[in-house]
Amino acid sequence: MYAIPERLFAEVCVIVDKLGKITNEEVEKELIIAGVTSEAVKGIVEVLSLTSLDKLEAVLGSDVEAIADLKKLFSLAEHYGYSQWITFDASVVRGLAYYTGIVFEAFDREGKLRAICGGGRYDRLLSTFGSDDIPACGFGFGDAVIVELLKEKGLLPDLGRQVDDIVFPLDEELEGQASMVASTLRRKGHSVDLVEDKRLKWVFKHAERVNASRLILVGNSEWQRGMVRVKVLSTREEYETKIDELN
Repeated sequence: MYAIPERLFAEVCVIVDKLGKITNEEVEKELIIAGVTSEAVKGIVEVLSLTSLDKLEAVLGSDVEAIADLKKLFSLAEHYGYSQWITFDASVVRGLAYYTGIVFEAFDREGKLRAICGGGRYDRLLSTFGSDDIPACGFGFGDAVIVELLKEKGLLPDLGRQVDDIVFPLDEELEGQASMVASTLRRKGHSVDLVEDKRLKWVFKHAERVNASRLILVGNSEWQRGMVRVKVLSTREEYETKIDELN
C-alpha cells in the first residue's frame, strides 16, 4: 500500500525508528528529504501509530503475510500463557534493514527505562557474510539498562572481584614475555590481569582494588635466568621462581 523503493528501505527504517523520540512532524520531514512521497509519508506515519492488530488488519487487509504472522504469534502466546506479557505496537521498527519478519523490544513493566533488549527475525542476514540463507531469530541486550533496572529494584548483586594474579612487565620490551606468562597462568586456571604501560605504583593500587592475590613481575635480569619475581600481596612475601614452575 505504501511501497518504499528498495534503495530507500534501510534509510526509511532508521528514520521511522525515531518515532516517539522526536515529533511526528520531524519524522515526516526526514522521510520527505529522503525521497519518500508526501502521500506515502502520511500513510506510513498513520499506520505506525496503530496499537491494535485489528486496526492494522483493517488498513492492510487480512491477506497480508505480515498480518498472518502476527496473528499466529499472538495466538501461540495465548496458548503458551505469555499473552499478558506482550502488546502490539506497529511503531517498533528497530532501525535495521536486515530484519525480515516480526521485530520486538522488551521493557520494564513500569515503562520507565529504555528498551532492555530488542531483536527479531532475520532470515537473510547470514548470507551477507558469505553463508547460505538460514532462518534465524535473535536479540541483543542493553547492559546499561539492565544494571539500572537491577539497581532500582535492589537486585544488583555485589559480586566483588577476585583476581588471582596480576602480571606486569618492568620494561616495555618485555610485554611479549609478560603475555606468555599471563597465558601460562590462565591455562592453569588462574584469573589474570595483564597490565602494561603503567607505573609500578599504579599497579600496586590496582592490585588492591581488584583484591589480587599475587603480583608477577617480569624483569629483564630475572627473565634472562628463566625466572620471574612473585610478590604475595597479603603477606608481602617476595621470591623468585622458574617460569615453568609458576603455579
